[in-house]
Amino acid sequence: MINEQIRDKEVRLVGEDGSQLGILPLREAQRLADEKRLDLVKIAPNAKPPVCKIIDYSKYKFELDKKQKEARKKQKTVDVKGIWLSPNIDTHDIQVKFKRAAEFLKDGDKLKVSVRFRYGREMSRQDSARTMLQKFAADLSEYGVVEKDAKMEARSLVMFMAPIKEKPEKPEKTENTEKPSK
Repeated sequence: MINEQIRDKEVRLVGEDGSQLGILPLREAQRLADEKRLDLVKIAPNAKPPVCKIIDYSKYKFELDKKQKEARKKQKTVDVKGIWLSPNIDTHDIQVKFKRAAEFLKDGDKLKVSVRFRYGREMSRQDSARTMLQKFAADLSEYGVVEKDAKMEARSLVMFMAPIKEKPEKPEKTENTEKPSK
């Protein structure tokens, strides 16, 4: 809120240089801002009394937008990549899927591993498919951890994995074996 939009009786006023001007009636604060040809901007509306600052509003808005853009640039979006398996998949095919899944986890993406049951008779192999997913997750334990265990969703058994967060390496302690000379 700026200038006439502010409806509080008293405000805690901060000058353009950041100095505290104290608690003043709204009219007095607005008059001070008008004398300096600047805006009265409410920067902390939830405080008792609300905190207002005398600043150039367009400059303030520009700085806020700049900070928000910077924050968005620093955000990392996490993609969810998918791997599809079938209940009667061959060992070589699992190895190919394993390599692809490891790449996804190394890149920092989450992984959705699904076993599709296409036919009615494949639905009877849910236990073996669950075992296959557990083994797949155990093999990938170097790259990721199971975020959600295997669960049936419609005609698929689905498991989610997340990449392992890299821990910063601690410097090794070196013991000084030499005695200081006197």
